[in-house]
Amino acid sequence: MNETIICAVGNVATQPVYRELATGPSARFRLAVTSRYLDRGKNEWTDGHTNFFTVWANRQLATNAAASLNVGDPVVVQGRLKVRSDVREGQSWTSADIDALAIGHDLARGTSAFRRAPKPEAGAVPVGAAGTAAAPARPEPDWETPPADGEPQQAREPVAVT
Repeated sequence: MNETIICAVGNVATQPVYRELATGPSARFRLAVTSRYLDRGKNEWTDGHTNFFTVWANRQLATNAAASLNVGDPVVVQGRLKVRSDVREGQSWTSADIDALAIGHDLARGTSAFRRAPKPEAGAVPVGAAGTAAAPARPEPDWETPPADGEPQQAREPVAVT
């Protein structure tokens, strides 16, 4: 009931390992989280200690993570923290795992292009030009705010964002 939910910001340290299990897809990768601090004596930013977490993803999150993440990618991971300790063959070890609820690229450190994963329809899966599954075409939503009553509707020119 009382679970520790954390948000970790770091870099993907190992290529995600994807597995199809009886319970559904599963993926795992290592996440390196390094603190940074301003060393006032040197007046420069310095790396602190690096913590490593094993991130576990299940179901659709596992499929999407395996297809989207590569070593070195900056990511934000939110999930349940699980710390386990054990003694094996006289050696004690501790592992910190994150059972991921959400994983995303850290847009403070780069750009990313989001693509919605296609939902398979019963029977047939649409195939794109490159031989990959393609999402069904949807009409473009109307993002414009409707004019107030009595206000004339004008054609708007696209605005360039710089």
